[in-house]
Amino acid sequence: MAQNGQELEIKLYVTSLDSVVRKLESLGGRLTHARKLETNLRFDTPERDLSRSYQAFRLRHYEVDRVTYKGPSEFVEGVRSRREIEFSVDNFDAARELFESLGFQVFFIYEKYRAAYEVNEVEVSVDELPYGNFIEIEGNDAGKIRAVAGKLGLDWEARISESYTTLFENLRRRLDLPFRDLTFGNFRGRQVTHEELGVQPADKPG
Repeated sequence: MAQNGQELEIKLYVTSLDSVVRKLESLGGRLTHARKLETNLRFDTPERDLSRSYQAFRLRHYEVDRVTYKGPSEFVEGVRSRREIEFSVDNFDAARELFESLGFQVFFIYEKYRAAYEVNEVEVSVDELPYGNFIEIEGNDAGKIRAVAGKLGLDWEARISESYTTLFENLRRRLDLPFRDLTFGNFRGRQVTHEELGVQPADKPG
């Protein structure tokens, strides 16, 4: 959502995406992006300089292919804030070739299904990942983000500070997973509990 500015967002693990979507629709949420598979390539130097300094460099294949840079994060009023620079590209393969020619390497691939809604001036992303389901709420005002979370019946105290990448790295070490990429193929037939992920559900049972 941020365009060459500050990204403000929270991430929440949920047990029922359908319940959250129904609440979104009851609040007048407008579907801005229909559910679609998203593939992300994370780039870094061979020495992992970006990761070690808490920066992210990503090429995303989705409705519109995008390049994203994210700086180190801090927390403002309980909301994660970090600098974000993002722009679209019209040739995914050429962009990847360019970055690799400049010395960057793809060190991690992750997939998710995402749908996005706009409600009360914030964007709510409904994310299905190979290891579980999440809601991301992003906007320009921390108070509005918290208000929308409350209207959706989501527990503010259950918000997650880690990125999807970090959650996966922690899970991979915890379960001694033999693969390096967060793809649906790698997790086929495998169910992951929230205890294994180290997170708490933000939605109430039932």
